Amino acid sequence: MGQGQKGRGRAIMVQGTTSYAGKSTLVTALCRIFRQGGLSVAPFKAQNMSNNAYVTAAGEEVARAQAVQAEAAGVAVSADMNPLLLKPQAEAGSQVIVRGRPLGVYSARAYHEMADELWPVVTESLDRLLATYDIVVIEGAGSPAEINLRHVDLVNMRVARYCRAPVLLVGDIDRGGVFAALYGTWALLEPEERALLRAFVINKFRGDVTILEPGLGMLQERTGIPTLGVLPYFRDIQVPSEDSLSLQERPHRGGEGALLEIAVLRLPRIANFDDFEPFERDPGVAIRYVERPTELAAADCVIIPGTKATMADLRFLRERGLAEALLARHRAGVPVIGICGGYQMLGARIVDPDLLEGDRRDMSGLGLLDGETTFSPVKATRQVRARIGAHEGLLAAAAGVEVAGYEIHMGQTLVRDQTPFSNILGADEEHPDGAVASSGLVFGTYLHGLFHNDAFRRVLLEALAARKGVVLPPVAPPAEDPYDLLAARIREHLDVQAVLRLVGP
Repeated sequence: MGQGQKGRGRAIMVQGTTSYAGKSTLVTALCRIFRQGGLSVAPFKAQNMSNNAYVTAAGEEVARAQAVQAEAAGVAVSADMNPLLLKPQAEAGSQVIVRGRPLGVYSARAYHEMADELWPVVTESLDRLLATYDIVVIEGAGSPAEINLRHVDLVNMRVARYCRAPVLLVGDIDRGGVFAALYGTWALLEPEERALLRAFVINKFRGDVTILEPGLGMLQERTGIPTLGVLPYFRDIQVPSEDSLSLQERPHRGGEGALLEIAVLRLPRIANFDDFEPFERDPGVAIRYVERPTELAAADCVIIPGTKATMADLRFLRERGLAEALLARHRAGVPVIGICGGYQMLGARIVDPDLLEGDRRDMSGLGLLDGETTFSPVKATRQVRARIGAHEGLLAAAAGVEVAGYEIHMGQTLVRDQTPFSNILGADEEHPDGAVASSGLVFGTYLHGLFHNDAFRRVLLEALAARKGVVLPPVAPPAEDPYDLLAARIREHLDVQAVLRLVGP
């Protein structure tokens, strides 16, 4: 058992030659594959940089990717699975979340200077998982070959060395140069690190795999490392995305001939965009992530998503002309929805007395809701259940519908003359959330995960369809579990038995 393994658990690690190489997806698949084999399994990523976050039952904030991986593993997500989370925000740097709680905002240099102080946070969390589960599937970040950052590494080979985890290295062939990326990464590793690199995996391949075989042979001859899988580029399995890079790859999601078009403003610091992924599975619906005013012309509904920097991204909307285009669509009768930071933007005013977001203490909002948001250092992170109130317009048929979601925000919004969107259901009393305009065509809420509630989402879509005079196709019966589908697809193209041999008995 390795240096850091104080329990019975074993570990395997997935690293990548670049960001967005497919590490998160492969870890998700392995979590489900090991679970299918009767093993208790947990994911682990020491440090994640993402504004797609999730709140655990204990109110801890972790990266959404680790929540997805825990779901695939069939276990409850905890802060130990992602002890360090970096959330980039405006020019100030990144908010650093340690074991689910905010520590502060730090520049990259200041954070790197904390590496030795934070390393015990990583090892203690990993040790707890290793003592609890049969297998821990560890995910790296970016590339282990960032030699300028080796001395402050908290997430790649330092973790692999600590628990002596065999490493699978994933390369993205769709971007080109995959052999150079795999070989170059191997070449830049230290000898002790190379010893842990046990297999290559090529991801996002299109075409005839036999064309690759000569290169695979030469790669093994030069490195001694086998390639255990060539994974295809597939889009038909819906697993939540971790990185906003996926929006660059698929800004338009929905087939031709869609009856409804939902436009989500693609903010520079967009957060929790997985809120909108359920719309991709609704027949007759197209979802567009838009950056230009002209792209709003055909929208049947406009959503302002969450953001890690409300004031900076509101300024972006105004500079790009998106704010005026949105207001024009509103004047034309198009519904507008704001989620979290988007809800804050819909109000009349935003106040930042402690300059938490930058150098401005206040900013006028879009004025579509009668609310004022004041930022404070206290961060709300909690899972909630809520009941939709009685409203006119878009939400008329949603009254009384119960939804589940979670809150992640540092501002409080005071609403004056408008009714709450919902009531948070507490143990003793209910608390209001959000606001709805008197027209019923504008609403905002702090609830992330709102559209993952099928009943609410369907009511909303049917109301949008009725306004347009169209009828949406019926919802198909639930498909097979997407994690089972993912596991089956990976099994077809990855030598799972060889991976299991790497993990050991």
